[in-house]
Amino acid sequence: MKRLLISLAAAALMPAFAQTVNPGAKVDPKNNKVGKPVVEKPKAKLLSRDQLRNCIEMSEANGIEAEAVKADQNSYKDTASALKAERDALQKADEAAGVALAEMKAEREGILKEFENIKAYAENKDPRPDPEVLAARNKAYQERAKAFDTRVNSINENNAKSNEARKAFGTKVDALNVSFKALEERQENHLDKVDTWKQECGNKQYDEEDEKAIKKERAAAGK
Repeated sequence: MKRLLISLAAAALMPAFAQTVNPGAKVDPKNNKVGKPVVEKPKAKLLSRDQLRNCIEMSEANGIEAEAVKADQNSYKDTASALKAERDALQKADEAAGVALAEMKAEREGILKEFENIKAYAENKDPRPDPEVLAARNKAYQERAKAFDTRVNSINENNAKSNEARKAFGTKVDALNVSFKALEERQENHLDKVDTWKQECGNKQYDEEDEKAIKKERAAAGK
């Protein structure tokens, strides 16, 4: 029995054969009309057993590869989404660092101005500076300067961590770009193999007995 090998994706329509006038058709002498020509339907060539076996194996391999490509695509999307979130976090950290830097510049100017004010107060001769007031102002200045230094060190440490995070992020982006190119190539190769199956196997007829024999072979081989 003959069967038609059809793609799992969609069954393509077989081309219709156009009827043609038979120039050698007999003429009825009574009515002088050309008799209806008889057009024989061309016999479809069956796939050989080896060809059918190859088509079945290609279809199976293409199905497995399709799932693998889909898994790679999902992995790429997940990684890209995670990197987008990481990029947003780095941008927020940069914005916060910019605000902190502006604040520290203003604080530094304030400390320097306070130093000049204390110096002017200490050097004033009329009236002479009050020692207790001068000591209190100098103490406050020292504490403010110390707090400034502590915050600057903290900001510098955070900036160093941010720089390392940006480097690591850049490395991840480079790796993602490489994986994208590999995925793109894998997809193209897969589509080429699908096209090959369509050309060699799609809509091709085969003998049912060959199919049964191949299934028996595959079962014996544990496939």
